[in-house]
Amino acid sequence: MTMRSHYCGLVTEALMGQTVSLCGWVNRRRDHGQLIFVDLRDREGLVQIVCDPDLLKDQFKRAEDLRNEFCIQVRGIVKA
Repeated sequence: MTMRSHYCGLVTEALMGQTVSLCGWVNRRRDHGQLIFVDLRDREGLVQIVCDPDLLKDQFKRAEDLRNEFCIQVRGIVKA
């Protein structure tokens, strides 16, 4: 598996429903209790990552520890 399948700024509606791997820096993290939103930034732009504890318990715990400028890799399905 490659580290990155796409750049953040190049994730578009054309990729809807597909699995992508992204790498970048945490631009911002917002904890809304039931969900954590992470704005992931790379050289091409930003993409929003949604972490739901009902779907991904272990990853949600990791997302709780994220801070600005942490460098991360994520894999997930593109949704609206």
